[in-house]
Amino acid sequence: MASSRSVVIAALIANGAIAVMKFVGYLLTMSPAMLSETYHSISDTGNQVFLLIGLRYGAQEADRQHPFGYGKAQFFYAMLVSVILFGIAGWESARHGIDALRHGSHATMGQTPPLPVVGAVDGVYVNYAVLLGAIVFEAWALKKAYEGISAQMDEHGWETIREAFRKTSDVTTLTALTEDAIALAGAGIALFGVYLTRVTGNEVYDAGAALLIGLLLMGFAIALAWENKRLLLGESLSPQAEQELHDIVAGSDVVREVVDFRTVFFGAEELLVTADVVFEPDVEALDERIAEIEDALKAHDDQVRRVYLEPDTGA
Repeated sequence: MASSRSVVIAALIANGAIAVMKFVGYLLTMSPAMLSETYHSISDTGNQVFLLIGLRYGAQEADRQHPFGYGKAQFFYAMLVSVILFGIAGWESARHGIDALRHGSHATMGQTPPLPVVGAVDGVYVNYAVLLGAIVFEAWALKKAYEGISAQMDEHGWETIREAFRKTSDVTTLTALTEDAIALAGAGIALFGVYLTRVTGNEVYDAGAALLIGLLLMGFAIALAWENKRLLLGESLSPQAEQELHDIVAGSDVVREVVDFRTVFFGAEELLVTADVVFEPDVEALDERIAEIEDALKAHDDQVRRVYLEPDTGA
């Protein structure tokens, strides 16, 4: 989880600084795309706070009320991120873009900004500077998140980001990676929209960029919510990975038959394995042999945290 925390902290630093810069840029230029990007970065900053809370809360030790620990807290807070913050930011961005398309943005493109602090500097260059700075910061944060998910891909043998997106239980790193990728794309879209409005004098490009950013946010909000849902509902390992663990149990010389075998995530990279097993009769030191099977499961997949092997009479 240390790598997840470093990924989130990197994103928090980047998005907090970018949110301030974008809001200043919006105040100086009244650009709809800049306002959408401000919503976006404020959302991302809040997201990181929620993810850090999830990491901290999920690290608590198991107690009587939560005998398997608090690991699912990360799934809950990641769900809040996707539904509340992503959804609200996406909706507000899209709504503002639609309003600007219908009624005009009242932006001051091509004019001296109304605030005296910028003097004779053309407002559009403020937007350019802010968005280019945002792209640099977001690229750094995305690099950190990509390193985190790449380490998981190497560990589990996943070949593509798409496969990792479907299979990882580390929703904190997954959410940070998604946020950073969207933020980088959003900054590029906003920059392109502001530029086109500048060179054509038509505000529709700026407003259209705001709408597109909003739709992008809402689309990925749905995707992230779906991924968190599978873990909140108690997802198992993939069939192939689960079969490998099953074979370890079935391959033991003290096991006659595996009657039932199940896995479920009860936290980020925290896996519970249960099995009903028919053991060979008259096995000496059965408890020790069961402990050997449990150790073999944990050695094969370090996500395995708890193992329950229930003797079955086969009747």
